[in-house]
Amino acid sequence: MPSGIVALVGRPNVGKSTLFNRLTGQRQAIVDELAGLTRDRLYGVTEWRGRRFTVIDTAGIDPSLIRDDPGLAVLAAGTQQQARLAIEEADVCVQLVDVRAGITALDQEVATILRRGGKPVILAGNKAESTRDPHYAHELYCLGLGEPTMISALVGTDTGDLLDRVVDDLPPAGNTNGAVIADELRLAIIGKPNVGKSSLLNALVGEERALVSPLAGTTRDTVDTIVRHRDRAVRLVDTAGIRRRGVIDTNVEHYSLLRAFRALERSDVALLVVDANEGVVAQDRHVAGYAVDAGKGLVVIANKWDLVDQERRADPSFLKSLQEAFDFIPGVPLLTVSALEGRNLRRVLDTAATVATARAVRIPTAALNTLLRDAFLAHPPRNDKGRQLKLLYATQASTPAPTIVLFVNDPDLLHFAYGRYLENRIRAVFGFAGTRMRMVARARADRER
Repeated sequence: MPSGIVALVGRPNVGKSTLFNRLTGQRQAIVDELAGLTRDRLYGVTEWRGRRFTVIDTAGIDPSLIRDDPGLAVLAAGTQQQARLAIEEADVCVQLVDVRAGITALDQEVATILRRGGKPVILAGNKAESTRDPHYAHELYCLGLGEPTMISALVGTDTGDLLDRVVDDLPPAGNTNGAVIADELRLAIIGKPNVGKSSLLNALVGEERALVSPLAGTTRDTVDTIVRHRDRAVRLVDTAGIRRRGVIDTNVEHYSLLRAFRALERSDVALLVVDANEGVVAQDRHVAGYAVDAGKGLVVIANKWDLVDQERRADPSFLKSLQEAFDFIPGVPLLTVSALEGRNLRRVLDTAATVATARAVRIPTAALNTLLRDAFLAHPPRNDKGRQLKLLYATQASTPAPTIVLFVNDPDLLHFAYGRYLENRIRAVFGFAGTRMRMVARARADRER
């Protein structure tokens, strides 16, 4: 799981997205691509000096806003807003400026907001691939953010120096701002605005006897509550207050995702709350994808079931459509509840505990190899240009999320469909409900090393 959030901040057209792509590009095997993301990706994961962290691209003022009102006021308001969002959620902010264009009034406004935020800020002078004149670096000091790092996001020049500074400024990995109770189950309540996350939290606290409430969380209005469930402490991390007065609509999804990142860092299982009456939307899938790709267990909570009319409740295809919206996560549990009426709440914590247990299952190596060899015999892989995938050995990696490492003759011969077939055979025996399983193919030489 990545630990720490780094936000790339700046006015439009200074190269935030280019730097984002440079840091989290597909060429890096450490980056997990998430199914169902919007065309303009908001986040990615990268690693530097052994530290994995999330990178947020705060680019993206809605072009329609600019078309409707092309004035500087709209542009400035959008830039200030995305800077404020970054300050509230990030551990480190990187302000990018275009050294060729020079410092603008919007650059000054962003820098002022960042200085007041109290977070570590690194100033990066971008587009310096053909500009090595020290004069350009000296000009950046007027922003009051200290010594700038001159980079070229386009060609990658000195981005390593920038990452060195980022890692130095990140808080220690695993800092959860609160003691963890032994055998504690940590649940993150996540979801888009107005789906009933806080209502679910309050209903669960009312259902079980609260031990401590509230405990200060990692952000100003993220609150932890501990309840006792079947003789086990359960920490509920709520991401309430996502939509605030003054947050423009174009930033609502961005802000929701930032809240989810922070909560997920400190959780074992995510409770993704969706509006059953409205149905599953793209953002629900985005957050679900991030949760499972981060190695967390997942339970989908279809809340507001009381608002679903009787005809749809009685129609099996309606519930099936909700389940199929998350078909990219095999075996994810989906519960229909009404937090308002207290309906079906007992199953929430029971199911979350079941998923947490499944996520931690360790398959004996001998049993895993027997199962996979039987799977190869029952359904051999197809020939690929005269070559066939051969399994040499398999083991489960020591990671929080179930990861099966296959040592094979050629990793390129393991196609997606056959990997899914092997995964289904493993799940049929060992479960792993609500958890994404990773199938990693490695060459024979990797095993010999």
